[in-house]
Amino acid sequence: MPITLPSTLPAFDVLRNEGVMVMSPERAATQEIRPLRIGLLNLMPKKIQTETQFARLIGATPLQIDLSLIRMTEHQTRNTAAEHMETFYRPFAEVAASGEKFDGLIITGAPIEHLPFEEVTYWDELRTVMDWTQTHVHSTFGVCWGGMAMIHHFHGVQKHMLDAKAFGCFRHANVAPTSPFLRGFSDDCVIPVSRWTEVRQAEIDAAGLRTLLSSDEVGPCLVEDAGHRALYIFNHFEYDRDTLKQEYDRDTAGGAVIAVPVNYFPGNDASQAPLNRWRSHAHLLYGNWINEMYQTTPYDLAQIGS
Repeated sequence: MPITLPSTLPAFDVLRNEGVMVMSPERAATQEIRPLRIGLLNLMPKKIQTETQFARLIGATPLQIDLSLIRMTEHQTRNTAAEHMETFYRPFAEVAASGEKFDGLIITGAPIEHLPFEEVTYWDELRTVMDWTQTHVHSTFGVCWGGMAMIHHFHGVQKHMLDAKAFGCFRHANVAPTSPFLRGFSDDCVIPVSRWTEVRQAEIDAAGLRTLLSSDEVGPCLVEDAGHRALYIFNHFEYDRDTLKQEYDRDTAGGAVIAVPVNYFPGNDASQAPLNRWRSHAHLLYGNWINEMYQTTPYDLAQIGS
């Protein structure tokens, strides 16, 4: 079954050309089935790239997905055309006022790791969003900074600055092979990492949370918070093959002194085209998340959060 997207959204044609099943809202309305409603709170500056990456993953499922794009109410992006934002995104205040509910919500990362949470301009509204998920969302997935924000908000777990950026593709151990979220996972897998901060395992353990994926080199990656019906992932399964390359090229072009992403380019040669070695596990993880959501969410959306 397909993911429902507006036919004018850039991701629609990109995914259709890749063979992903996409459907317009008009076509979806003719099917006698309740699709899973998933919201994407997109905090990344490159909105179109990010929405396409996540739509690709959640669209690779046998279920029909209705994706809603959400933005912070007052924060204005400088990297995406205002027309695109006006056409495809709704401010959170409007979503909250409508009273509507969602089977799932993804909260993305944001390039603001250097700031204390309380100094982020939209922190107060994001705290409202996270509390709102407990009554209006069945399962929430916090990604990178979004995951760090959630684990901090609900459990007081801190993010810590690293001495050097964790940047590249790192092997992660499957430390909870019986978890339904890791169904079909290998004993280890490669995951792209791009962050200046970390969350420490001892603090996760003290909060009573369960780590599912972890790396000896870059620490815990995927954490389950059953009490808040949430997953937190601190790395980037959603990245395209060339996303780390784009970040590396951007930083070096700006004169920054930055190491070549670890285990990313063949032979660590930045002139070579990188390979995507995480795609299959990325689809497994998001497919498992959607499956667990489907198995447990109420058929009546009004009952979500009750």
